[in-house]
Amino acid sequence: MTTWRGEAAPEAAGIGPAGWVVAGLRGAALGSVTYGTLAILLALRLVEAPVFRDRRPLTPFLTQFVCRSAFVILGIRYRVQGRPMREKGAIVANHASWLDIFTLNACQRVYFVSKDEVARWPGIGWLARATGTVFIARDPRQAKRQQEVFEGRLRAGHRLVFFPEGTSSDGLRVLPFKPTLFQAFYTHGLDHAMHIQPVSVVYHAPAGEEARFYGWWGDMDFGPHFLKALAAFRQGRVEVIFHDPVAVDAFPSRKELARHCEETIRAALEARLGRRAAGIRESGPEAP
Repeated sequence: MTTWRGEAAPEAAGIGPAGWVVAGLRGAALGSVTYGTLAILLALRLVEAPVFRDRRPLTPFLTQFVCRSAFVILGIRYRVQGRPMREKGAIVANHASWLDIFTLNACQRVYFVSKDEVARWPGIGWLARATGTVFIARDPRQAKRQQEVFEGRLRAGHRLVFFPEGTSSDGLRVLPFKPTLFQAFYTHGLDHAMHIQPVSVVYHAPAGEEARFYGWWGDMDFGPHFLKALAAFRQGRVEVIFHDPVAVDAFPSRKELARHCEETIRAALEARLGRRAAGIRESGPEAP
């Protein structure tokens, strides 16, 4: 798996006895809500799947409930600016943390596009499959099949969420967007029917913590990072900024569309983070 390694990960801070108590209480509450609701979701899918087939008019509300509850349990403040689009299409956002899944699901009913290895992660993979995540393999031989899956989901009215950076960062920057994933919107006439909405996700660390507190990248293990977030007495906040959606056919190619989304999302991140993100730009060879 390719990960961003532009900055060294901070050393894991120790968790004191009180922190373990807080982490245990929050973890128990979050686990109860998540897996308790999952049981209801799976039971509902037994009715929903044969009646509505590819459409899921009911179960996404349960996923949204869990994600909203997670912020209450963790104590992370949550603010939304703008509105999710009503047009058919997809969401593209910057990727900073495993928290992005909760963040973007809490304010809208969406389905994520994720690399296929996530499907094999203990616990998380099971949740991702149950909630309708689309898994993609980094294998050119499967490109055509994956294209068909994207098209089918988009035509079914599913609002897919893409992370065009291809990996997560420390939350202080936006990495170059890979135009490859945007190709799904330029096939079989989808470009004349679909819109793309750029979304900026901005994390603000708890008072006294370094700015990258919620970032998850490189070789950082999920378990310790998850525990650190659970154990924090004082939590920070997250902003979700919905930008104006754009028609796919307003851009002559996937590269122009990817560039517009990248610049829009980066500008909002830098405006919110100020000096912490000022001048932080990633460069590299443009993806095909």
